[in-house]
Amino acid sequence: MGENCEHLTELVLFQAGLTYLPPEIGLLPYLQHLELQENSLTSLPIEIGQLTQLEWLDLSENQLTSLPKGVEQLSQLEGLGLRKNQLASLPKEIGQLTQLNWLDLSENQLTSLPKEIGQLVQLEGLGLRKNQLASLPKEIGQLTQLEGLDLRKNQLASLPKEIGQLAQLEGLDLSENQLTSLPKEIEQLAQLERLYLSCNQFLSFPKETGQLPGLIKLGLEGNKLSSLPVEIRQLSSLQHLDLQRNQLSSLPAEIGQLSQLRKLDLSHNRIANLPAGIRQLPALKELNLEENLL
Repeated sequence: MGENCEHLTELVLFQAGLTYLPPEIGLLPYLQHLELQENSLTSLPIEIGQLTQLEWLDLSENQLTSLPKGVEQLSQLEGLGLRKNQLASLPKEIGQLTQLNWLDLSENQLTSLPKEIGQLVQLEGLGLRKNQLASLPKEIGQLTQLEGLDLRKNQLASLPKEIGQLAQLEGLDLSENQLTSLPKEIEQLAQLERLYLSCNQFLSFPKETGQLPGLIKLGLEGNKLSSLPVEIRQLSSLQHLDLQRNQLSSLPAEIGQLSQLRKLDLSHNRIANLPAGIRQLPALKELNLEENLL
């Protein structure tokens, strides 16, 4: 790096055709923002750890198989993008990045998370979409500032009860897993507005959702639901309900009490009759009944 570069605070090398990063990167002591996405990097020089002022590092869409050594020394790091690499595991040192508020690990090959993930107590956004996670560590419950958690397209068959400790959580995507039920503790997520449970293995409607007063969007597409409970009336804030591609043959009259409901998708079920109340939903704008027995 030339002398004129030493005071750089931002360096963008997006789609730069890089196969390696020179060790001289460590000679940029004032660097705060480094974008290296969509290259062909398989590693980073250890000197990356000398960037003690770095707040943002995006390594998405490279060919990394492990968290590069030195990254754990970036004590000021607030954002770390590792989407679409080839990570099979995370080292326990990830827990040293205690200032992180955004971490994207989507589209990797992770089969588990280290318990040290629970040390990232400033995290507000955590992306884990399209990995191979079969379980979550109980320490996930320590991420009490988390607002968004994306676990779509994994292999989760259950959730730890500690998920109920995520008191600030507003959005939770659990679509395309292997869930058959939710832990009762999910009722504690008082701030939850968006819950996506599509394409799992639910045989019955998760009644725990009825204890989520702020829920605005609920996705249950592509499960095996044959009926809805009367408790559905408790979802008083619900605006969007997706129940397409289930095995519903009827609906409870209580669905007519969802006074905020704007969009209801019941397509691809076995419904032969609609309760009268559904025609009186005051906010309803979109109703999809395609491919039923009406």
